Amino acid sequence: MPTFDTFLLDVDGTLVDSNDAHARAWAETLAKHGFHLDVERVRRMIGMGGDRVIEEITGHARGSEINEQIGKERSQQFRERWLREVKPLPGSRELVMRLRDGGYRYAIASAAKADELTPLLEIANIVDLIEVKTTSSDVEESKPDPEIVETALGKLGESRQTAVMVGDTPYDVRAALAAGVACIGVRTGGWSAAELEGAVAVYSGPEELARALPAAKPFELE
Repeated sequence: MPTFDTFLLDVDGTLVDSNDAHARAWAETLAKHGFHLDVERVRRMIGMGGDRVIEEITGHARGSEINEQIGKERSQQFRERWLREVKPLPGSRELVMRLRDGGYRYAIASAAKADELTPLLEIANIVDLIEVKTTSSDVEESKPDPEIVETALGKLGESRQTAVMVGDTPYDVRAALAAGVACIGVRTGGWSAAELEGAVAVYSGPEELARALPAAKPFELE
């Protein structure tokens, strides 16, 4: 059975209920540039790197000036208009505390920009528990590319054989598997267990996962 002692944690949709807020910020920003989209269509892309969202919807290539400009506008719209709507998911602090108290190694591996991450961690009430974090601002390639997962794991200096990514979207699953790391899915982002295909296990959310963790490492799946 798989055994894990190292956890890489996504944030949006995994520790905080933010996917709707992100989708609305995207829809509003893209509309200003002439791309009028249903919020639900954008929501299905949350968890993917923002540069990839822009390229897929607008055709503006990643790395282009207009792509970067739209990304900055979206980030500002999210922070100023929608961040206040974001709530913590039940069990988020409990999960991270159980990881800390159980002697697990853990790090944040988020598709969020660096200037968005701290307020999200504050909403989840886990800022004091997080020492190692990696965001899309730290890497060249965004999810579902595995670079964020690989960078977070490298900061911990741990083996990928006993590491697991916890995320809420197929993009997290794809990024983890491409890095040679297992993935545990949570359904709090709005994706079903079937849509999180490839995950070694799927839980309803951080609360259920926290209850499943033993008091001391390692975590062995049945």
